[in-house]
Amino acid sequence: MRILVDTSIWSLALRRSSEVINPEAVLLKTIIEQGEDIYLLGIILQEVLQEIRSSKDFLALKEYFKAFPLIDLTREDYIRAAELKNHLIRKGKQGSTIDVLIASAAISHHCHLFTADKHFTHIAELSELKLLSLRKT
Repeated sequence: MRILVDTSIWSLALRRSSEVINPEAVLLKTIIEQGEDIYLLGIILQEVLQEIRSSKDFLALKEYFKAFPLIDLTREDYIRAAELKNHLIRKGKQGSTIDVLIASAAISHHCHLFTADKHFTHIAELSELKLLSLRKT
């Protein structure tokens, strides 16, 4: 299975507090260990890395993320994202420009989106977006 992991999941997984164990981080660890095809988008990589304040941690994480292929977006990806945003608006739903671009990329590149962001639920209801469920391990 091809899985695009959203910033919200990486943020949960990278939290330093060992006292908090969340199911999303556990599932991410499991799918990585199982060898699932995990992908990144440039904007997700940027969002995750810009949260890292320590230079040492930044460099280590930058190296770690090299293991996950980056999906290169094309002109068509941006056009499809705009079409999806317009479709949501016509249906009375909202979606940020970034969220719609992430959703559109997941659809176009045949990935399930693994996210903790509830906004994507509305996008999935009105599009071909497939979300990775916590129940799938």
